[in-house]
Amino acid sequence: MSLEYTYPKLSSEATKNLINEVNHYSLSNGLVMYKDNKNLANETAVAPITLFPTIISKKDFIKAVESQKLYNKLYANILLDEQNWLSNEISKISFLDPEFTGKLYDLYVKYESDKVYKKQQLELGIFRNDFLIDHLNENQTAIKEVEFNTISVSFGGLSNKVSKLHKFLHDSDFYVSENEKTSFDNQLLEVPVSDSLQNIARSLKLGVDSFEKQQDKKDTIVLFVVQPNERNVFDQRLVEYELYNAYNIKSKRITIDEIDSFIKKSESDSQLYYDNGALISVVYFRSCYSPNDFLNAKSWENRLYLESSLAVKVPSLKMQLAGSKKIQQLLTKNEVLTKFISDDSEVKTLTDTFVKIYPLDDTIDGKFAKDLIKENDPSKISNFVLKPQREGGGNNVYKHDINPFLLNKYPDEKEWDGFILMELIKSVPTSGNVILRNNQLYNVDILSELGVFGSVLIDNSSKQILSNTYDGWLLRSKLSDSNEGGVAAGFGCVDSLALI
Repeated sequence: MSLEYTYPKLSSEATKNLINEVNHYSLSNGLVMYKDNKNLANETAVAPITLFPTIISKKDFIKAVESQKLYNKLYANILLDEQNWLSNEISKISFLDPEFTGKLYDLYVKYESDKVYKKQQLELGIFRNDFLIDHLNENQTAIKEVEFNTISVSFGGLSNKVSKLHKFLHDSDFYVSENEKTSFDNQLLEVPVSDSLQNIARSLKLGVDSFEKQQDKKDTIVLFVVQPNERNVFDQRLVEYELYNAYNIKSKRITIDEIDSFIKKSESDSQLYYDNGALISVVYFRSCYSPNDFLNAKSWENRLYLESSLAVKVPSLKMQLAGSKKIQQLLTKNEVLTKFISDDSEVKTLTDTFVKIYPLDDTIDGKFAKDLIKENDPSKISNFVLKPQREGGGNNVYKHDINPFLLNKYPDEKEWDGFILMELIKSVPTSGNVILRNNQLYNVDILSELGVFGSVLIDNSSKQILSNTYDGWLLRSKLSDSNEGGVAAGFGCVDSLALI
């Protein structure tokens, strides 16, 4: 079954003209990526995108957008919790992922126990909540949460660019079929533009303004902590340039391993300075979400060095840990969720977006999930995905691969506690759209994932949420037979919406 929306069927000449328009617009407006991470000087190409915006229900889109500020509130309340529920839960699983979650948690514990440096009480989160549209039956759909990302949320810049491209092409009649009407001829169809680029820059400015007011400083800069040889550098650069063009806020880029060479921290007041003497107000992590970002022990020490400064971190170590899959699983339990959200209508709004997520521990739910995996019944296990406590693509294990993966790699069942077992969302492929990658067309069924951006600023000293905003959206699409959806990794593409 596929969605009953119809896309333009263009002649070969019209398609050729459309691709030419796409390439010219993309190259003129920064809708680009590096082809790989080896020849970064001269191998720029149009980012993988769809020729047409993907059509989804306006009802589902609005529900996803309207839920974002509530999700922001939920995670802000977790971080402000005086009982420190988050730390207690992470401590229980930290030893099960010693290469990453465990090291992040160890850094957090060291930071909390450090009495030497002054601590910044402000925390800024720039989040992206990812959803799929679940087809409950032939006539009913609902948005369901895939994951909540608290660090290095990507494509805020390119989402703005690709949605502008698709709106330009639609308004300029490049989507008009020659011989038959399509959904794009419907007067009710709307091609919106995501303001994610402008809104994410605005949220970073809020961090800068809050720091400068707190410290009675001015002309501070934002430090982007990035991966070396970043393919998706232009998506990040767009945010930097928006910061400068809109607010005259300058930025510097650095890898976690370059901290020793370019960054100094004042011993007297914990202020953080760049090599040229500029005071850093905000540290924005566009890396450090994977163990691959930490090459050695010094890399981890540098992460703690930044955390121990007075700069506002995006995110802090604690906020990064809040994005763990274990926390997402626990929040699907009503008795946990209501610790942080008390209003019944708000609880229902959130729970309506949840799918069933099981632990792999010795609880009743955990034993059920483990038995399900060991039984390995194809009719049952094909409805699930196994997720570790990691961000970024390529970490998940799907369906019939779950059983051999766990039994062979983790023969001790106690190690299974570091994973969650999540129901797969029954998203239906879209037929008729076309992926353009490296100037090659792929006319295949696709699956689309909606990301909704949001930001929150909290004050730990007053236990208050100072700001809570919706920051735009992103659509990523992938081949329908691909489990993973990472754009930079080659699994998917940047897409945009047509609402109907």
